[in-house]
Amino acid sequence: MDLGLAGKSAIICASSRGLGKSCAASLVREGVNVVINGQDADALANATEELMAIGGGTVTSVAGDIENAADRDRLFEACPTPDILVNNNGGPPPGLFLTWGEDEWNGALQSNLLAPLMMIKAALPGMQERKFGRIVNITSAMVKSPHPFMGLSTTARTGLTAMCKALSLDVAKDNVTLNNMLPERFDTNRQKQMAHLAAAMKQTTVEEERAAIIEAIPAKRMGDPDEFGEACAFLCSAQAGFITGQNLQLDGGAYSGLM
Repeated sequence: MDLGLAGKSAIICASSRGLGKSCAASLVREGVNVVINGQDADALANATEELMAIGGGTVTSVAGDIENAADRDRLFEACPTPDILVNNNGGPPPGLFLTWGEDEWNGALQSNLLAPLMMIKAALPGMQERKFGRIVNITSAMVKSPHPFMGLSTTARTGLTAMCKALSLDVAKDNVTLNNMLPERFDTNRQKQMAHLAAAMKQTTVEEERAAIIEAIPAKRMGDPDEFGEACAFLCSAQAGFITGQNLQLDGGAYSGLM
């Protein structure tokens, strides 16, 4: 299916690896000219080379941290009029509520609430003027299934979800959509890190923790990052213009709620 995206432009944050990179790959295949971003120069260079080999859209890389205003400005210098914005950023580490101080809370809010909101604020006016815009936030399954160990991430990402739901009501008339993707248990470095942390806390092995994770997923496997990228591309498509303010669960059936 032609998603109607050829020639569109996109900024994809934190896209040198993992789910962000998968989103970039799917959009490039659709002919989107993408600007990718990351803090690790080597990873960013490797991702740029891999994405350029796909063909389709062009690939430009901008090193930097979206929590930094100057780095955000550099992204928009590389892509002044994005049609698509994919917000993504690393989440804070798990922990315990009583161990988190003001610095930890401020850090979580800056990385997973304020930085993506500033990206949206910069991209939105042009999208409204051109009557096309697709904003996708990569958040977390913990938004709808809070866990005490993930409180920093859940709190910040839930705030982003709430603001974007409210904003979606105001800009739908301009053919601008805002949606959230809620991943859980995709086979990325993040999951490897989580398995290592769990093994250290429980005095088990990484292999045991990975097996336990997979056993708890109804699909009995981890998600393929390519699946995630394709879902993102559809939310960015011309055909998805009537989908806005939504939270898409991508978790192999793990979420047990109805809403």
